[in-house]
Amino acid sequence: MTGLIAASLLFLGIHLAVSGTTLRDRLTGVIGEKLYVPLFALASLVAVVWMCIAYGHARADDLLLFDCGQSFRNTGIIWLALAFVLFVPGVTRGNPTSAGQTGARIDGVLRITRHPFLCAVMLWSAFHLIGTGTLASAIFFGTFLVVAVIGTRAIDGKVRRKRPDQWRQIVAETSILPFAAIIQGRNRFVAREYFDWRLALAVAIYAAILYFHADLFGVVAGPVG
Repeated sequence: MTGLIAASLLFLGIHLAVSGTTLRDRLTGVIGEKLYVPLFALASLVAVVWMCIAYGHARADDLLLFDCGQSFRNTGIIWLALAFVLFVPGVTRGNPTSAGQTGARIDGVLRITRHPFLCAVMLWSAFHLIGTGTLASAIFFGTFLVVAVIGTRAIDGKVRRKRPDQWRQIVAETSILPFAAIIQGRNRFVAREYFDWRLALAVAIYAAILYFHADLFGVVAGPVG
């Protein structure tokens, strides 16, 4: 468990102390955006791999904190379907809030939320945290949940500081909460932009994850009687 805590603290520190903060601005001012982005990605990857390995070891003598029941766990197929139909379109489309993608248009899944990847992580991590109910899961999935929630604000703050004119347009047309901008009349859902190959890919990947979940993670995914 000590290794999992250390790895999680590293991942938290990387994202809360650096990503989206004024420290990031100073670092990019010294080494440049093109060098900062891959270095930050590498550091994040190292922390995630360490977390995954440590979580696997911690599960051997894990402590059950609560049991939400099988009925709740059976709803996971819905939670994760929603996560995948945000995640895949989100990472395969340019996003004006991302580094190096300032010219990306606000369309497709970005009309639903300007942070589709982070919203997907919130859904994925929240379900697994509640559905598993163990100490190791609370640390592992809770870390991703905290980073995803705070990350939306951190990214917004970065864009607001560095590109104030573009930020005003982005915030006027989008929302963090899925569908909020559409409900408020600040944007509209365009079916042809969303129902494309990205959604088909999301469904295919989700189906594969469901099928191989037991082999990959040792837990059967989907409703259980």
